[in-house]
Amino acid sequence: MTSSDVLFKPFKIKSLELANRIVMAPMTRSKAPAGIPGEANAAYYKRRAQGDVGLILSEGTVIDRPASRNEGNIPFFHGDAALAGWKGVIDAVHEAGGKMGPQIWHTGSVTSFLSDWLPDVPVESPSGLEAPDKPRGNAMSDEDIADTIAAFAKAAADAKHLGFDVAEIHGAHGYLIDQFFWDGTNHRADKYGGKTIAERSRFAVETVAAVRKAVGPDFPIIIRLSQWKQQDYTARLATSPAEMESWLAPMADAGVDIFHCSQRRFWEPEFPEIDGENGLNFAGWAKKITGAATISVGSVGLSGDFIGSFSGEAVSNAGIEKLLTRMERDEFDLIAVGRALLSDPHWASKIRTEKWDEISTFTPNSLGELV
Repeated sequence: MTSSDVLFKPFKIKSLELANRIVMAPMTRSKAPAGIPGEANAAYYKRRAQGDVGLILSEGTVIDRPASRNEGNIPFFHGDAALAGWKGVIDAVHEAGGKMGPQIWHTGSVTSFLSDWLPDVPVESPSGLEAPDKPRGNAMSDEDIADTIAAFAKAAADAKHLGFDVAEIHGAHGYLIDQFFWDGTNHRADKYGGKTIAERSRFAVETVAAVRKAVGPDFPIIIRLSQWKQQDYTARLATSPAEMESWLAPMADAGVDIFHCSQRRFWEPEFPEIDGENGLNFAGWAKKITGAATISVGSVGLSGDFIGSFSGEAVSNAGIEKLLTRMERDEFDLIAVGRALLSDPHWASKIRTEKWDEISTFTPNSLGELV
């Protein structure tokens, strides 16, 4: 194992100053009864701050829209009770010396793969589709779209008011914003649809612009994106660097500071036909194209990807040599760690002190616990 020093270099962007480059990835826990985070949630995040995580991103927490969540215990980021709960979370994280942002979310028309829970009202999406050729719920009206954009902006403003250090917009994995990006689920004939990814990005661009206006110029905005969808692991929104630029550049211009580029395996090249099997990954290309900071993510420190974990597949700890190599060449700025931090809140500090043998092994049981 080579030196992990590159992971522990400080990072600064606008008002956000981090002690190191390790990010806790947002992971849905469904552990907020009635949508209200409490002391157990605060303690869960505080433990990661105590374990030297540079930036903590919360689980997806939903905006003030009917049917914005697809699980009954996903937390809200609206309403007095939920916001008071999140105030307790950020205060606990700051007390431990950590930095944190909420991941602001709308699940769109996607059915949960964890349970059969259903909202009380019909779900909404760009074209009333959950997946290509799979109708579910209502196509959003112009009023629905405007109200949803406003709800994202309000949630971001609330995050800043509560004292969070950053906010992340969830635009990945086949949920609402991603359903606008994807031609398989966006068949709209108005200004929010179109044949190109640039045209279908209008909803996201307007959301980012509204969030930027709500939080001001110095509060950092992250957006999480993915090529793959939970509805189709092989889906691709951008099949070339030029197409990726037409997708990402307008969001950067609208106010995105950091692109959080989700892959199932961070070491896989995005365009191997251009720069080979060891070429830039998604986050690397996003940084090269836009000049913005990027976060990479995907199976860090583990032998298998998270899709297998949800089906009960066992994984083992793995080395991080590939990660260190990519970070040493400045391919991306930050690295998000998910399941490894579920099983071991002190993963980052053990990496820093090179206590490789003391890192706890992830098991699928960790997905059901809030420890």
